[in-house]
Amino acid sequence: MPLAVSFPFVVDRPLLATLVLFSAAATDVLDGFWARRANRVTATGAAVDPLTDKLFVITVVVSLVLTGHLSPASVGWMSTRELGELPLVAWLVLSRSARRARTEHPHANTLGKLATVLQFATIACALWRLPETRFLVGATAVAGSIAAVGYWLRAIRAAAPAASS
Repeated sequence: MPLAVSFPFVVDRPLLATLVLFSAAATDVLDGFWARRANRVTATGAAVDPLTDKLFVITVVVSLVLTGHLSPASVGWMSTRELGELPLVAWLVLSRSARRARTEHPHANTLGKLATVLQFATIACALWRLPETRFLVGATAVAGSIAAVGYWLRAIRAAAPAASS
């Protein structure tokens, strides 16, 4: 969260903003990897991690729109995964069985990781105002849509045995 708070203050300084962005990405990847590897996945972490991820993303995109680095339409396209996943996050927060199923079957979603990498690459290009930004917005939208479907399918499969027991 400290990285999210700092982003609006550095958004107009591409090097610092890129460092904040990639620091956030690295800590998120390492945290998830360590939790799974060390068998430290908890129901609370399963609910809190996606929420903090969303808060970081919201902070970044609002900053980018307010400073003219990205248009609201570009942000909408880049947010296909988050929009598709938002009801799933609410379900995890509200459903103990859904959190338990996620805790018992922790693993990263490869398509979700690809969408995240594309989001970060798109934002980095937007910070530097590179022409590749437009292409990356489209690629992010496609990967995000596919990832959202993957998250839902995995959650439904994981919760089905929990619901029947």
